[in-house]
Order: sequence, then structure tokens, then C-alpha cells
Amino acid sequence: MSGLVSYLAGEAAESQVARHYATRGLKIMARRWRGKGGEIDLIAHDGESTVFIEVKKGRNHAIAVERLSQRQIRRLHDAAAEYLGTLPGGLNSAARFDVALVDGAGRIDIIENALCA
Repeated sequence: MSGLVSYLAGEAAESQVARHYATRGLKIMARRWRGKGGEIDLIAHDGESTVFIEVKKGRNHAIAVERLSQRQIRRLHDAAAEYLGTLPGGLNSAARFDVALVDGAGRIDIIENALCA
């Protein structure tokens, strides 16, 4: 896949996942939030909890999840800590990391609390 095609496919998957979370009642606070530590695809609020969402797209869900590296997980944790630092509760704020897998047919599989710190 070319760089532009991959970028657009990722953007479409993120939009699809954002709609999925919104229909579940979560409020999307940011898309592609960038901090010094890295980028977070989606940030949502679920009541008092902040949900950091990493979106992975692949031909199937198994391929999508393989695209999540340990290095990327560390960067996600760093970026999330930076984001939480902007909230009134700081690093003591309730938060979780979800991974949203999107396959070639557009099916979404959400793994809640997937990336524990």
C-alpha cells in the first residue's frame, strides 16, 4: 500500500471507530492528539474516565493487532501521561487504553483495557 493510501485508510478507520464509540455514549475529545511523547489516535471520555484509543487496521484483526509494537506502546503511555497532566486530576485521573481493530470488511473489535501501564 502506498503512503497516501495507508494514511487515508487509517484516517477512515479512525473515523469509523470514533463513530462506534460515540454511539456507545462516549464523547470524543481529540483525534490524532500529538504530544511530545507521540500521537494518540483517539481520546474519549467515558463518564469520569479518559479512554485512549489506538486504532489498528489490517486485512483481518490478527494482522491488525500485530502492527502494535512494544516501542509504540511505550510512546502511547508517554503521550497519555502528558495528556493526563493537562487534566485537573493529573496523573491520578481515571484512564484506560483500548485497542480498536478494524478489518478489511470494516468490522470493529474493541479490546478494552488492552495496554495496561
